Amino acid sequence: MNAEQMILLSQKLVMLSLANDPADKNRLTKEIAALNAELTESAGSNEKTVYCRLLKFTDKEISKMPKTFRKEFRVEGCTAHVRKRCDDRYRCSYEIRYRRNGYNVTASATTLEEAKQKFIDKLHQADKQDKITTTTGERAPTMFNEFAFFWFEQYHKRKVTEQTYKKNLNRFKHVIEPRFGNTKLSDVTAKNVQKVLDDYSSQGKEKTVREIHSLFKQIFEYAIRYRLIKYSPTDIVFQDYSRGNVKHGKALTFDEEKKLLTESAGTPYQLMFAVGLYTGLRPNEYYTVQIKGNMIIAKNSKRKNGEISFKRIPILKMLKPYLEGVDEIRWHVANRIREKFTSILPNHKLYDLRTTFYTRCEMFGVAEAAKNEMVGHSGGVLRNTYTDLPDDYLIKEAEKLVW
Repeated sequence: MNAEQMILLSQKLVMLSLANDPADKNRLTKEIAALNAELTESAGSNEKTVYCRLLKFTDKEISKMPKTFRKEFRVEGCTAHVRKRCDDRYRCSYEIRYRRNGYNVTASATTLEEAKQKFIDKLHQADKQDKITTTTGERAPTMFNEFAFFWFEQYHKRKVTEQTYKKNLNRFKHVIEPRFGNTKLSDVTAKNVQKVLDDYSSQGKEKTVREIHSLFKQIFEYAIRYRLIKYSPTDIVFQDYSRGNVKHGKALTFDEEKKLLTESAGTPYQLMFAVGLYTGLRPNEYYTVQIKGNMIIAKNSKRKNGEISFKRIPILKMLKPYLEGVDEIRWHVANRIREKFTSILPNHKLYDLRTTFYTRCEMFGVAEAAKNEMVGHSGGVLRNTYTDLPDDYLIKEAEKLVW
């Protein structure tokens, strides 16, 4: 390593030690890594003399670069390295290399001016490839299906519960993936998206349509962040399924409630239905139920970013008879529970047990804060921060639920 190389590396290390902004630190770390790679490669070269330094481009030369690279070279300045190689006969050549943001652009010539021109031409070729990298240095896929799976793993998986992640991934694989095959992300149009939505809307599957639309929207927004596309096709699709029309379920009448518990008597399903009716748990929360004293404790499945929280529901007077002598509830698989439920109440779905509990809370005047605590609804940032409801308060409110 010659003196010029040592000075260059020292300057970079000093700048890194003084940088406070995370973005600057990340940029300098990458530049030092790239420079170290250049120097290591130079050390192993068979050429007798190799000089490596940062390369300055004039404003005129920068103006000839693709738009993608102009800001890099104009604002950040020295982002390419030039190596001058000379052999025993003093024949020299110049090699310019740019290693950043997933690009590895190299051009060489016998003169520096010719090498610069070739380098700019190579930048245009790299820009047309439209390949963007992630923060870890991986290339983000440019094909729609590949990018969608990339989004699921890199982003969606970290933002939602495991249950939601699996459900959405499964829906994508069965509904969306087969429609696009090897289509480039940039070639997906609003018409393509609309066709998928219309097909399911015509079948009356509005909930599925909303879920598909949400997946499309999130995937395209993520692609925009990576500069793979400029606009989301979902911005101009026709939507006739606004959230105001969402059907959240239908509460059981008192007669239907009685029928469900009567016709499941003598089977393990009766206890399962009673717990669903008198706790308001989501079906996917059944398997986390614990009985602790006079409270039902269950994991709240609607928490994101890996957060774990539990809901507390007092054991209602309506539920106590079904829990006599019971320390632990053994649940059947969800599909078996649903099949038994619909065999008794074919005009309802299992989730309607939760709707029924919520409706009873409204009917019998349970306080909003207690109701939200029991069903596991978020009351907003302020309520979550400053409210910590004691068990005694929840039990007092739950005593209203008698019919």
